[in-house]
Amino acid sequence: MKDMPKLELHLHLEGAAPPAFIRAQAKRKHVDLSRIFDDRGAYAYRDFTDFLRVYEAACTVLTSPQDFHDLTRAVLEHSASEGVIYTEAFLSPDFCGGGDLSAWRDYLAAIEAAAVQVRAESRLVMRGCITCIRHFGPEQARQIARCAQETAGKFITGFGIAGDENIMKTKDFVYAFDAAREAGLGLTAHAGEWGGPDSVRDALRDLRVSRIGHGVRAIEDPALVDHLADQGVVLEVCPGSNVALGLYPSLAQHPVERLRRGGVKLTVSTDDPPFFHTTMTREYQALADQFGWDEAEFDTLARTALEAAFCDPETRSDLAKRLEAR
Repeated sequence: MKDMPKLELHLHLEGAAPPAFIRAQAKRKHVDLSRIFDDRGAYAYRDFTDFLRVYEAACTVLTSPQDFHDLTRAVLEHSASEGVIYTEAFLSPDFCGGGDLSAWRDYLAAIEAAAVQVRAESRLVMRGCITCIRHFGPEQARQIARCAQETAGKFITGFGIAGDENIMKTKDFVYAFDAAREAGLGLTAHAGEWGGPDSVRDALRDLRVSRIGHGVRAIEDPALVDHLADQGVVLEVCPGSNVALGLYPSLAQHPVERLRRGGVKLTVSTDDPPFFHTTMTREYQALADQFGWDEAEFDTLARTALEAAFCDPETRSDLAKRLEAR
């Protein structure tokens, strides 16, 4: 299972920071972050809102381009060890210079340099999806969209929105998404996790995205499931994340299999893996154990992710050859 080639479309770079990495950063910078770890040294949070608090606290010790270079290397090296051949990481300029365009360019250069190094060593390909934070508000999202516009290219290929779905309305972020669309970026939005099926409908209508991050609560609306299947909207499903945060009590009750049987296009990702004690291999193995998914299902996952990936034709063709060569 570990050696099976995997493509991951829903991974938050900061959220993938190993706890030991953040603890070392905090120690080096003389910052007390003991409150965000449990007795075993793992991230500690109570619910989704508290998870956001811990996430943002961890980011406070990521304060320089070199920090993000080192973080990117650590995250990508781990992904490569899990059989990931392509990853799209959500990158937040809010955490890389406070959304300032000049600072963001420096952080981005450091992230991309690390990605180039890891690709030379392991052949793992990374692309960046710039992400505004919903609970930071629409005005800040406009600034993040400007960062996306100004740095769009072969490496920065997507734009999305994350954060608390229950704050602000989706239509408040139309300007940011229109700006990203004009820059030629692929579009995705976190929805259908905490906001319910209506949040999926809102994201499709207002933001005109081709992918939905999570989207699993679409299962509560059969007409929406049919719409997703008919329109070929791709869901970036993160089962381990949904169970860890209490959205579903167990994988057995997670709707990923019902969505698949309903004809919805799916990919599987880890979201913020160390927070949820998961890896891509664990996600695949859990789906095999719980739902009997076999090599055919996992091959379909990989090909769906390849089709939905925000990457250039040359990269897509190279990845397709690597899947065929398996």
